[in-house]
Amino acid sequence: MTEIQTRFLIIGAGMTGLAFANFIDDDDFLVVEREDEIGGWCRTIRRDGFVWDYSGHFFHFKHPDVEAYLRERMDETRIVTVEKNSLIYLDGHLIDFPFQKNIHQLPRERFIDALYDLYFRDEYSQQAAAQSFKAMLFEKFGRTISELFLIPYNEKLYACDLEALDRDAMGRFFPHADLTEIIRNMRRPDNSSYNSTFTYPLDGAITYVEALAQDIPEERILTGCGVVHISPTERVATLIDGRRIAYDYLVSSAPFDRLLEMTSLAHDPSAFTSNKVLVFNLGFDKKGPSDVHWIYYPERDVSFYRVGFYDNIMGADRMSLYAEIGLPTQAKIDVESTRQRVLDDLRRVQVIDDHQLVAHQHVVLNPAYVHITSASKRSFHQLSSTLQCAGIYSVGRYGGWTYCSIEDNIVEARQLARRFNLLHSSPS
Repeated sequence: MTEIQTRFLIIGAGMTGLAFANFIDDDDFLVVEREDEIGGWCRTIRRDGFVWDYSGHFFHFKHPDVEAYLRERMDETRIVTVEKNSLIYLDGHLIDFPFQKNIHQLPRERFIDALYDLYFRDEYSQQAAAQSFKAMLFEKFGRTISELFLIPYNEKLYACDLEALDRDAMGRFFPHADLTEIIRNMRRPDNSSYNSTFTYPLDGAITYVEALAQDIPEERILTGCGVVHISPTERVATLIDGRRIAYDYLVSSAPFDRLLEMTSLAHDPSAFTSNKVLVFNLGFDKKGPSDVHWIYYPERDVSFYRVGFYDNIMGADRMSLYAEIGLPTQAKIDVESTRQRVLDDLRRVQVIDDHQLVAHQHVVLNPAYVHITSASKRSFHQLSSTLQCAGIYSVGRYGGWTYCSIEDNIVEARQLARRFNLLHSSPS
């Protein structure tokens, strides 16, 4: 027997699902979340005086109205706005990010190689027709810039061969620079990017989640209730505890491949691959590097690809950082030995010296980065269209199988809600 009926069933109580619940002009909705608390990957951990997120989640707002909507529900005195300073560690040197605009900071011979290959990058024009991410790097930046940073860093992040990724896998988030900009940057530094500034709540990213959840009645969010099956024809979802929910429309921010499994929609699983990321949150007894918010590590013998410093954002007097390691989805993890290697690598790259580790925590994000390929783009378009015909809308970073910001998720959810609002306000 169906126990629950709702017009809008929302799968996932992360930023996307909660945003849709905020903007839909209908009280007849239900949010179901498989975890025991809301927030998705924007959850926050507090331990021994340290505040960590599941991973570094810093909001880069392009829509002032979205930022205002959130901030009016938050304590303004607990929000900081930061001008980002990010660096790249390479051969014992720290270079400003983005790499391609700061090649003049390389040792002389490497700089000459990078500039030469960039200038004569048309030699790679024969690869222009290739649609891989790796081909795009060679085409736009030449061999040296690609092989020193862009290829090894992104292979560590995605934990896959970049030949498999679509050339536009990172969309607008991939930093481009032409030769004129690069030469100008040697005398007139301008490292601005889409995330040149960011905001962060001193109580962690969960504060943004709580802002979205603030106006949602508690009884409309069910936590610890994962969906195990969806019948698109009956428009009924079954929860892990056996309860059934009848819906008119279903909005899902669950990973798209999991949604396909729940609906039993025929598809090729190999079209949807991703990686996972092991995140170590580490708290030390004293400060470390100052005036830097995160550092990228392209070198393959360094375990992590990025380290971020919460203490330099929050103005804390003890170093608080996260270190991220990209891994294949099926990789087995030995947490203790990997943590020790991370500590050894932090010492080797001079982030720590005689620091004492006083608190730590780890989390595995799975999926972390989806692999955007020609097959995934083609399959997503076809399958999501089929689902929409059955009243099922797959949205968000993982639901849309894409690379986007948290703000993008909010904007997408708002746009979908407004479509329904217009539909239901129109004369029948």
